[in-house]
Formats: sequence, structure tokens, C-alpha cells
Amino acid sequence: MGTDELHTRKVQTLKAWTSFVENGDSADSLVRPEILSSWTRSVAAVPTGVEAAPMADEDETASLWQDSPLQEAVAGVEAELRRTAADGDLVLAVTDAQTRILWTYGGRVMRRKAEAVNFAPGARWDDQSVGTNALDLATRMATPSMVFSAEHYAPIVHNWVCWAAPVFDPHSGRQIGVIDLSTTWDRSHPIGLATARVMARLIESAMPRSAHQPTALEDLIGQGDDAGPVGGALEAEPGLVMRLLGTAEVRHDGQRLLLNRRQTEILALLALHPEGLSLDRLHALVYGDQAVTLSTLKAEVSHLRAALGGQLASRPYRLTMPVTTDVDRVLDLLRAGQVARAVRAYGGDLLPGTNSPALSELADYVAVALREALLVDPEPAAVLRYSDLAPYDTEVVETCLSVLGDRHHPAKPLLKGKLAAASR
Repeated sequence: MGTDELHTRKVQTLKAWTSFVENGDSADSLVRPEILSSWTRSVAAVPTGVEAAPMADEDETASLWQDSPLQEAVAGVEAELRRTAADGDLVLAVTDAQTRILWTYGGRVMRRKAEAVNFAPGARWDDQSVGTNALDLATRMATPSMVFSAEHYAPIVHNWVCWAAPVFDPHSGRQIGVIDLSTTWDRSHPIGLATARVMARLIESAMPRSAHQPTALEDLIGQGDDAGPVGGALEAEPGLVMRLLGTAEVRHDGQRLLLNRRQTEILALLALHPEGLSLDRLHALVYGDQAVTLSTLKAEVSHLRAALGGQLASRPYRLTMPVTTDVDRVLDLLRAGQVARAVRAYGGDLLPGTNSPALSELADYVAVALREALLVDPEPAAVLRYSDLAPYDTEVVETCLSVLGDRHHPAKPLLKGKLAAASR
């Protein structure tokens, strides 16, 4: 693409951005759906006058980088990464799974531009922090992404073009970060996205074996498409890890607990109420107005206390250990506007068939919150996964197809297939 064509494209993206930001127009016919979705998230969280990305604690970031498997992998291929940056006058960045930059290297021109906007280790580049950008899209959608000129939400990077690709653990398949290549808009090139993919595969090829030992939270809800059964490396993981969405599973210090349905419900309520619950309150949340004695509940709690090695206090009843639940994870991601990641973490209805009034209410809350978030931000990959869990919820699929319009997208045939199957 020549300079004149790039300039025309730059003018068009700026026109769309201005229409959206200044006039409140939808711009849905002017930009890609994923850009529009990100603009919609950004406008609620980031002022257009933002001058730089926010910085996390420097020492904390350095510690994360030192402990990350990405550090060893990048060190192993750093010569190739630096050569790529120098040849294209690019600035390269590697992030963690939360889009925090952990490492950068830049050519002369771009390094100076990057430093001016905090495109540097410790900076947060999710779109809730600095607006639409390729790092966030690649993280959120788990696919290579490009953002050109004013497709960025923040004017501080309107003169940039960025290509980013997710980096996956080659054994577990989990997304553990992204690599981004950025330069000025006039140096945009069709092979930019392909180069980002190659750099991501290069890093993955150098990943140490230690990266293949998942933590409890990663194995529970994952960064990839499916969170499978917890096992293997979880055996040594401290604390309580609970999968409550879809098929329930509970692990304590890495060991699976064999609990009946009611015991799982009690433990779930205690996990979701870290402040503790009185005996009467716990009874009401578990049984509602069912004719069940307090002594029955006490017997169940006694069994749980023994299973947890005594780490269940009384007066009030509360857990005295670290606790992780997929429910908290999904809700945290929704609050952060990370809808696609929330869908990946959502395994299905919360304890399907539960008789607990409190858990039934929470199940409805989580399901409705996820669905409403998808209606606002119907990213195709997320909608496809959601439709596997809720195959007859055609409104979400129809909304996604409406947003895509006439644009080509590899998910469109699959989405249309979902609609056809649901109508049979």
C-alpha cells in the first residue's frame, strides 16, 4: 500500500473517530466491529485527552518479569527480536495476560515515541486504561490484531500502527501474553500482522518447561478456550479452588474433595461470603423455608471442617484459607469490561438444579450479567463459545451478526449455522 493510500486510510479512520467521539455517531459502517466495540468500552473509561498509559509499580513489574516464563523465552530469542525491531524501526513489547507490558525494545525513532506515552515496562495497555489498541484486542480476542492510526481511541497514538499476536503456552494452550510490533502509520505494511504471528511462535518455541505447570486459577478457568478438569500440577496448590459454573469440582491444597451436593453448596456459600455467616443465616441461604433442622446443617459443616483440615471457623462460619472461585473470576472480568475473557471463564450455569435460594439467585445474576454484556459487546469468538453453552439464545447470535453486517468474518458461517440449528 503506497503512501497516498495510507494517507487516505488515515483520513478515513480519523473521520470515523471524530464522528464517534465528538458527535456520538455509532460509526458502525466506518470501522471494524472489534474496533467499534473497543471504542464503546473506552469512551466510558478513558478521557480522549489521556497523555500516557498508567504505570504499575516498578518493583512489582520487575518481579513479575523475573518470575515469568516469558522472560526466559524472550531471552532465548532476543537477538532475533532486536533484529526485527531494528530492520523495521519498530518498537516491540511483550505483555502478561493482563496486558501489562513486561519487556520492550525499540528502534531509534519509535523508542523515543514509545517513551513519551509510557509504552514501557510496567505500563497497562488494556483498553480500560488507555483506550483501543492492538495489544488489548489480541489479548481479549486471542487472535492476531492490527490497529491503524485513529482506530486507536487515544489521540496520543493516532500516528501509530500496531500489530499484536497472542503468545500461548505450547503445552497447555493457555494464553500467557501478547507480543506487539508498533511503528508510525506511514510505515504500515501488509506483512506486519504475519510478522507479529511469527514473533509469537518464535517466543513459544523457546518457552521453558516450567511454563507448563499451571496454577490453580489458570487450570480452573484458563486463558484458552476450555477450562478442563483440574489435575496434575494442582496437587501441590495451596488453598481452596472451586469450579461452580457447569460441572462442579472442589480442590483443597491440590487434592480433589469428594463432597455430596449439599456440602458443595454450603462450601460455595462460605467461599462467596468471606466475611462469614451465622448459623441461622447460612441455614436460610442453603435451605430457604425447607423443613431442615439446624443440627442437620451442623453435621454437614462438621464434615466439611474435617475435610478441610480444620480450616473452617465458627461464630461466624468462615473459611480460613485462600479461596478461588470461577464465579468471582467471571464477575471480576465483567466489571473490567473484558467480556470475551469472561465468556471463556464461564463454564455454564452455577450448580445447575440447586435448591439453594441464594445460589439460584446468584446463578441467574451471573447468567444475565454475562448475556447482557454480550449483547452490548458481541465479539464473534465469545458469542460462538456462549452459543455452545446456551444454544437456544438466538438473540445474542442475531445481535452479533447484525453488528458484523456485510463484513467478512470467519465466524459468520458458524454463527449462521448456530441460528439454523436452534430453529429446527
